[in-house]
Amino acid sequence: MTDTSPAAAALQTRIHGGLTGSARLRIAVEMSLVAREMSLVRLRRQHPEWSDSELRRELLRYSFASGTLPPVLR
Repeated sequence: MTDTSPAAAALQTRIHGGLTGSARLRIAVEMSLVAREMSLVRLRRQHPEWSDSELRRELLRYSFASGTLPPVLR
């Protein structure tokens, strides 16, 4: 199921097809940074009493499977 019209999907495919690999990577990194910042905003709203280090630790927990984190961050 998609909420994208066929015309919009075709345009998006055409635009993406014209990008270089480095341009696609730059867009992906920018999207990742925006998603991370949005998650931090949500965490700050939910836990205004937490310090920056507590927020970043929780972001790591949220972002990665617990088995991949060092024990101190689990």
